[in-house]
Amino acid sequence: MVGIGIVGLPNVGKSTLFNAITKASVEAANYPFATIDKNVGVVAVPDERLDVLADLFVKAGRRPPIVPTTVEFVDIAGLVKGASQGEGLGNQFLAHIREVAAIAHVVRCFEDDNVVHVAGRVDPLADIETIETELALADLATLERRAERLRRAVKANPDEAVQLREVETLQAALEAGRQARAVLVETGWTLPSDLQLLTAKPVVYVCNVSEADLLGGNEWVTAVQAKAAAEAADVVVISAQIERELAELTDGEALEFLTDLGLERSGLERLIHAGYDVLGLITYLTASEKEVRAWTVPRGATAPRAAGAIHSDLERGFIRAEVIHWTKLREAGSMTAARARGWVRTEGKAYVMQDGDVMHVLFNV
Repeated sequence: MVGIGIVGLPNVGKSTLFNAITKASVEAANYPFATIDKNVGVVAVPDERLDVLADLFVKAGRRPPIVPTTVEFVDIAGLVKGASQGEGLGNQFLAHIREVAAIAHVVRCFEDDNVVHVAGRVDPLADIETIETELALADLATLERRAERLRRAVKANPDEAVQLREVETLQAALEAGRQARAVLVETGWTLPSDLQLLTAKPVVYVCNVSEADLLGGNEWVTAVQAKAAAEAADVVVISAQIERELAELTDGEALEFLTDLGLERSGLERLIHAGYDVLGLITYLTASEKEVRAWTVPRGATAPRAAGAIHSDLERGFIRAEVIHWTKLREAGSMTAARARGWVRTEGKAYVMQDGDVMHVLFNV
């Protein structure tokens, strides 16, 4: 399971945002269900460290090529009230959410008489509640089926009683208006791999605002931020319309446009990084005269597992790794100078990778 699902009510800016993320041509229409099938886009994770390292490995006037890591976004059609009962093609849409690892929940935080709101008014907290209710109802149906099976199984195998208690606890929490992810954080439980609860998925809230509110926000954004803070969730404030305009510009033009707006980074860049983080991922780097590349590994991955991201042979035959943080390599100016200063460390199989590590793997197969 990979990717971040872009979720929300119809007409909150999901497809416009997806178009900007992927520079793709996905229909963005002013009516519900313009998106019926999911659309998938793989986008590069912006990483200034790659350019810094590439400058250190220039040889004979040739700068090595750069290969960034990526994250997958899935544009999922707008959910409506009753989706858990099949309203608005809800079953299909819920199945698409089940397939992703995390959710970017887009909420409308702008007024525009020309853009129809499915509920007839702008109220992001009510919109979030509508989506969360439908996801919770779908999860309750899933949990009830599991509970029925476990009640039968526990008669023959008392060990199943532990999972039954966990399932019943999750049911009670959902019925009380809580999300499964909050219960899992509190208890440290790990769901069985086949029990894909929608409300267990980590969430980034995306407040879609007008250009005028992009810097200062508004009362709707403040309300969403308060809700997110209570859940220890992240919030990204963007203007989907501005992001679409930025996507049509060259890099230089986009930078000038951002400067004029008083922004250092685009909303999309902030969303990509927030999504990458919510997936529990870090980046480590490899660098040489041939290539400078970013690699994605789960937070907490050991050096052998990280080596396996390059090739399974490197993990299988892992002996040790030479590691230096990219900031130390930048300070040294070259790998040769870093070695001379004793900054390149030798790490074994137990080493836990850190974001920004530059690693060279020694292996034998």
